[in-house]
Amino acid sequence: MGNIAIGSHVGGDDPIASAKALGLDHIQVFLADPQGWKGSVFPHADGAAGLKASAEAANIGIYVHARYIINVATTNNKVRIPSRKLLQVDVDAAAEVGAKAVIVHGGHVTDGDDPQAGIDNWVKALAQLDMKVPVLIENTAGGKNSMARRLESIKGLWGAIGDTGVGFCLDTCHAHAGGIDMAALADTILGITGRIDLIHCNDSRDAFDSGADRHANLGEGSIGMDNIINCLKTANAPVVLETPFEGVAADLEILRKSL
Repeated sequence: MGNIAIGSHVGGDDPIASAKALGLDHIQVFLADPQGWKGSVFPHADGAAGLKASAEAANIGIYVHARYIINVATTNNKVRIPSRKLLQVDVDAAAEVGAKAVIVHGGHVTDGDDPQAGIDNWVKALAQLDMKVPVLIENTAGGKNSMARRLESIKGLWGAIGDTGVGFCLDTCHAHAGGIDMAALADTILGITGRIDLIHCNDSRDAFDSGADRHANLGEGSIGMDNIINCLKTANAPVVLETPFEGVAADLEILRKSL
């Protein structure tokens, strides 16, 4: 398992410099305010072209996390339609920097909505999306109407979109907080989706099935390192840490020793 590529979410004006300092194989970045609707912002003095060239020169891959506000599942037209457009903006920006993929949360429907409406909205969104780079849907931690929290929801969603070329990003904190058994997490997800394209490797500050999305550094949360490492080995997919950044160096050391 020594060939598992390991990276981290990084911020700042020069994420490639941070990646080189930490010895990362790849980085994950936002290309916009994650809570904002405005256009793309490239974290490099020379813009998108500069970020792409810097990453290529350093042989460091880039993953882009789409904005948190995107919710293409909702039945609220005032959110769903702008979300579709914004997802395309983030995909286009990711293509400009040569990103490996864009990760987007599964979203949710509102109380009283049939979850099938959210699945149908995902089908429509993907049908009109120009997927210039791969798009990976990420499981989420909370909400009873989430499209990718519970296993039943993930099964329903994947049954409708699994043949569209979309991929899956598995977040360990979200799975734990979302109430998915951690002992066989990767095997369970692979049994549903047939693929895990990326792992967000995070410990959880909160208890199992809490619904709370609060990441902890590895070994400092409530998941248990055996479950996390077993998940990574079984999935055998690239890893991105989204843990508190002051502890990322120690987290990287744990992963390099364990994998």
